[in-house]
Amino acid sequence: MPCLNTPWTLGGIELPNRVVLAPLAGIGNWFVRLQAKRHGAGFAVSEMVSSFGLKYGDERTHREFLRMHPDEHPMAVQLFGHDAEVMRIAAHIVAEAGADAIDLNYGCPVRKVCKTGAGAALLDDPDKGVAIARAAVEGSGLPVTVKLRSGNRPGERTGIELAKRLVDEAGVSGIGFHPRHASQQHKGQPDYALAAELADTLPVPVVLSGGLSDEDRILDAFDQTGAAAVMLARGSLGNPWRFERLLGLRDGDPTHAEIADELRWVIDRAEEHLGVERAGRYLRKFYPWYADTLGLSKAARQPLVTAPTTAHARQALGVLTSADTAQIAA
Repeated sequence: MPCLNTPWTLGGIELPNRVVLAPLAGIGNWFVRLQAKRHGAGFAVSEMVSSFGLKYGDERTHREFLRMHPDEHPMAVQLFGHDAEVMRIAAHIVAEAGADAIDLNYGCPVRKVCKTGAGAALLDDPDKGVAIARAAVEGSGLPVTVKLRSGNRPGERTGIELAKRLVDEAGVSGIGFHPRHASQQHKGQPDYALAAELADTLPVPVVLSGGLSDEDRILDAFDQTGAAAVMLARGSLGNPWRFERLLGLRDGDPTHAEIADELRWVIDRAEEHLGVERAGRYLRKFYPWYADTLGLSKAARQPLVTAPTTAHARQALGVLTSADTAQIAA
């Protein structure tokens, strides 16, 4: 049984370990991926990117969603869409932009995605799912993986059946598997036995996702399923040190000073990516994650989680770390 810190190969890409940053819609931009890499992740997948936005030249999609940092490779860009020919063109654009691989989203349960025929809707249209994946493989020349769920409704195995076709008929290089049905969203116990069945059946790597919220659970699920790797999503938000602990690179939790310094790094990168004003709005969803990692009380976290600008957030961090220093000195 491999350990998480042993190398593996995905579609010909040599990866140093088996801990992956999952695609996080609206979150997984270049600096979030770079952060995961700084803390040990062997591979990272981008936030969800519209194939139509790429094909039709949407300026923001090209400028922000295809931005990559030299130090984050190897990485994959995740695409979504419902049209094979559009996906073929988008995949080519992603390859030209410098991605190392492409991941396709066949698991998103959000209604505005599914109603277009993309995301988890493709679990109910396997022929289209196979055609879209084949187009991405042919259009990019890169390794292509597909992230999907067990099905859309309780008891369904459409994801299992589609995964086999994606390998056999479309030539995908791996499957990211979330063993919950789409109607569960992120609730309920994942069916890790189903993930073990898929990992045992497919001739390509299966990367496990879903319910991996703490180190013990991640290690148990990895051993239980025989997956090639694990994919951290919400469990890594505000806590990139989880990558280090899983890989045996550190013991214990970070200090308050380390957490504050990490958040300052995130603020700096967000300003670089979005500009100061937009970064202030964008980071409001980040601050509660770091407040949780800091273990702040409801009162103590308020100046940080309600910070209207990045300057206010930095000021709140300064007060928090000063308070820590004073408490230690006392």
